[in-house]
Amino acid sequence: MAKFLNTSGVSYYLEELIKNTKDKLILVSPYLQFNDRIKEHIQNLNIQKKDIRIIYRENKLHPDENNWLANQIGVRTSICKNLHAKCYINDNEAIITSMNLYEFSQLNNNEMGIHLTKETDAELYKATFEEVQRLLTISEELRVTVQKIDSKSNQKKESKEVKSESNGFCIRTGVPIPFNIEKPLSKEAYKKWNEYGDPDYPEKYCHFSGEASNGETSVNQPVLKKNWKRAKESFNL
Repeated sequence: MAKFLNTSGVSYYLEELIKNTKDKLILVSPYLQFNDRIKEHIQNLNIQKKDIRIIYRENKLHPDENNWLANQIGVRTSICKNLHAKCYINDNEAIITSMNLYEFSQLNNNEMGIHLTKETDAELYKATFEEVQRLLTISEELRVTVQKIDSKSNQKKESKEVKSESNGFCIRTGVPIPFNIEKPLSKEAYKKWNEYGDPDYPEKYCHFSGEASNGETSVNQPVLKKNWKRAKESFNL
């Protein structure tokens, strides 16, 4: 019988679903950001040569996520335009939920979902699996490649390339958003930030480049000082 899950339940069952995959795993989420435990499970499945598919919406990932995925040679990724569904399924179980597969949702949002198994919910599992297969069919498979971000010159090059497509990054979650120094947070992150509304609260990412800021950015100062000149040139600030 299908089981209702709250926020902590979704996080727990999602990790178990990934970890217990026997042959095939499909993760459907508009946004991607993996916590360390999920990365470990996916890497372990990849080493075992399991069939791992990821369907997502954004055509630009945060550099850390991009390079981690690029190194998972056996993991196949696909872009699905207008994707809003969040579903995680393996050979024997599935989760249909409101939770995006990125760390902010798992830690801060109020989520809910349904967990079902092939054994006890055969028809529902079959319908879910068929819909996920349909999404795979209409998605464009895309091989993620490593971005060079070690040297200053490469950081500059990669930042400009990212700007042309994703514009900016949320300073709290790192997900791509339109560049706007007045609104450097995604909608989800803004809701959480707005509980206290501290414009000087240290954040995690640079709004311009998407690189880790180590607390040197905030709503008042969303762009790292070293990137401010390039941001001004790129966006005529």
